[in-house]
Amino acid sequence: MKSKIHEFLTWAETNGWTIRSKSSNHLNLDRDVRTRYDNIPDQYLDLLRVVKQCVSPSEQTWFLCENEYNHSADTAFQWNEFELLSLDAAAGDDQWTSEIKTWWDHYLPIVISVHGGYSFYAIELFNEIGTIVRGEEPEFEEITKVADNLDDFLQLIMTNSIVLE
Repeated sequence: MKSKIHEFLTWAETNGWTIRSKSSNHLNLDRDVRTRYDNIPDQYLDLLRVVKQCVSPSEQTWFLCENEYNHSADTAFQWNEFELLSLDAAAGDDQWTSEIKTWWDHYLPIVISVHGGYSFYAIELFNEIGTIVRGEEPEFEEITKVADNLDDFLQLIMTNSIVLE
């Protein structure tokens, strides 16, 4: 496990997060996820190999882990919940639906939050591969870059530059 991931998990546990480690480092992501997102950065795959659950103290923000991507987590939200909400809004508009699907093909959600409204963090997988962006309702696809990579993102969380409730 990379040191930044270990450092973050230690910090998170010390700060009241629920952290459950995986019993093995084997990663078996859903075939549809692997096919759609075939260039997930190793940094995030390393996290997925060791963490089964990572939930904030308020239980309103969580990292998406293998079980969420495999539709086997006990949660009311799917890993692509905000894409699904956008697609519902575009119902009947084929061009808008296509644009939404294409947009989400380029961004893999990694954190979901329902604190103070719906928001997410995602890894960009198209132009600036590996950068972390943030989006929020009502226009999920209007994003802001928050970090150059996962290590920087985790560091920002640990220094409270990004507060995940």
